[in-house]
Amino acid sequence: MAYVSGNKRFLIDVHVHGAATYDTRTRRQDDILQMANIHGERGTSAMLPTIYPGSIESMRDNMAAVQRAVAAQREGARIMGVHLEGPFLNPERAGSLDGQSFAEPSVEMLTRLVEDFEDIIKIVTIAPELPGALRVIEVCREMGFLVHMGHSDATFEQAEEGKRAGATGITHVFNAMRGFHHREPGLAGFGLMDEDVYVEVIADMAHLHPQSLKMLFDMKSPDKIVLISDSVKGFGWGNGPIRGAGGILLGSGISLKDAVKNLISLGVPSERALQFASDNPRRYLGITAI
Repeated sequence: MAYVSGNKRFLIDVHVHGAATYDTRTRRQDDILQMANIHGERGTSAMLPTIYPGSIESMRDNMAAVQRAVAAQREGARIMGVHLEGPFLNPERAGSLDGQSFAEPSVEMLTRLVEDFEDIIKIVTIAPELPGALRVIEVCREMGFLVHMGHSDATFEQAEEGKRAGATGITHVFNAMRGFHHREPGLAGFGLMDEDVYVEVIADMAHLHPQSLKMLFDMKSPDKIVLISDSVKGFGWGNGPIRGAGGILLGSGISLKDAVKNLISLGVPSERALQFASDNPRRYLGITAI
């Protein structure tokens, strides 16, 4: 399938964990294919199933399921590879993830994790302030993986160090990271102000307040914004954010097309909203055809 067909724009979701009753915490290729079918039915053209942090064995099992799904896929949103959200994340900024599953960054552990899956890994999220993280970022780039900074307590300076090591993006900006402060802008402030780094944006009207979205769009270059679903499985999927005990946000329950509609409802021009969900992720991942 060509990337552009007439006036059609293909929506590319670089951060998606699940849909309905399926997610990436599985050994079953059929679960991944069901995810792709559900998102495809809701307008997503291509996606990166996003792997939760866990033991090396469990993450490799999950990647193997995706790898088999890629080979077997015949319909649905095309599976372009995987996004590894961890395990080299900061427990202080775990968000809805299991902080006990996080690991200290090491090249040895990275090598064990990615062996035989190098061809499908597209993005790895890492907290740059952790000891050893900068070297792991460098090795990821040497292996051809894009690196996002996220689930992080990084200061502005530590975010700069992450960029110098090779990081090119920020995972769901403002969420699961040090909050912006006028004396310490942190990773969120770095994402807003840096001219080169891409930022993932969740637009389910819960992860970011509409005014925060408007501020972001006013400050950030439109070429560096990548709209994501951060969709997870759960009851009520398809109607808005998915929440756990105590109302904690577990992720969104929407598709990328829903996120585009939300931005348009806020007054973002449709062409610009589509750019965030289509042109920008295509360019970022280097996709020429779907």
